[in-house]
Amino acid sequence: MPPTPEGLASVSAARPLHRAVLVSIDFGDPDEEESLEELRRLTESARATPLALVTGRRSRPDAALFAGSGKVEEIAHRVAETGADVVIFNHELSPGQQRNLEGRLKCRVIDRTSLILDIFAQRAQSHEGKLQVELAQLEHLATRLVRGWTHLERQKGGIGLRGPGETQLETDRRLLAKRVKLLKERLARLGRQRQTQRRARGRRDVFSVSVVGYTNAGKSTLFNRLTHARSYAADQLFATLDTTSRRLFLPEVGPVVLSDTVGFIKRLPHTLIEAFRATLEEAVQADLLLHVVDAASPVRDERIAQVNAVLAEIGAQDIPQILVYNKIDARGLAPGVERDDCGNISRVWVSAHAGTGLDGLRLAIAERASAARLEARPEAVC
Repeated sequence: MPPTPEGLASVSAARPLHRAVLVSIDFGDPDEEESLEELRRLTESARATPLALVTGRRSRPDAALFAGSGKVEEIAHRVAETGADVVIFNHELSPGQQRNLEGRLKCRVIDRTSLILDIFAQRAQSHEGKLQVELAQLEHLATRLVRGWTHLERQKGGIGLRGPGETQLETDRRLLAKRVKLLKERLARLGRQRQTQRRARGRRDVFSVSVVGYTNAGKSTLFNRLTHARSYAADQLFATLDTTSRRLFLPEVGPVVLSDTVGFIKRLPHTLIEAFRATLEEAVQADLLLHVVDAASPVRDERIAQVNAVLAEIGAQDIPQILVYNKIDARGLAPGVERDDCGNISRVWVSAHAGTGLDGLRLAIAERASAARLEARPEAVC
């Protein structure tokens, strides 16, 4: 029997480790090498063991098999050689391509979107987070639906469930759409509650700061250092899914509210952005964004651009930012601050792990909070 919808977000967490063959086709991406490392880390974050990597070059995807017949034969050979039970593509596959590949390879095939959804399913802890993950899963699965969703209303009995002239597939789609609608209604209610809480903070004139950045940049470690909270932090992708807010007292300006948010990633599935929109509104409604960057990453500039692209998609592109270059100890860099032409601190170099450079970051937040409270004075605005 297939898992119930309520169990979708937790079923993957109980699975044993999978054995995976990874596949990445280069279509001219200049960041292909970094993308391969990210695929490996995503696979490990999903509790699977990468046993082999198959790469190739194409000008465009094959319509039927994505990778082409010759490459699929190579993948099949590696599956047989390693005893892998899943093949993970570092790309988004169409439903037809996925079915064709599974028919050829005789094992489960998942794409990048499904992989990220699986990680989110394992990591979601709060009620809202689990609802968001389930919604994203169902919307992604809707295009791949064949049968198996009538259990959504099995308590009503199977006979009499189907409408006049309705096929099994049509019944399944109708029940799935009903479940999606219910999830969206529940998330909308939670979103309204969150909005009420934000309005209450606004009435108290509390300056709000959201910590954003690429996944595994060290956001939660920095959040814990600043607020003495105990948010989960680990050297893994998407360690944090649920937004956590804490008060941070700064002697210069008093209390501010600091919120830790979900990390972003290259080609973050649109279904996840939509499902997590209510949570990401913490960033949209913030007075200031702390954009945490892994200073040790060789592609940090590209990751800054990718985070900014997601911020633009959720409508947060105009919120003031401070770039926080974290993990400076890994590069042997010194802590410090950099000011822009207006005299505002625009960049801060810190090590959240070692706790160095945080005084400069606290000063930057305090200065921005003070400026926001005096913004009505023209001379205070650059």
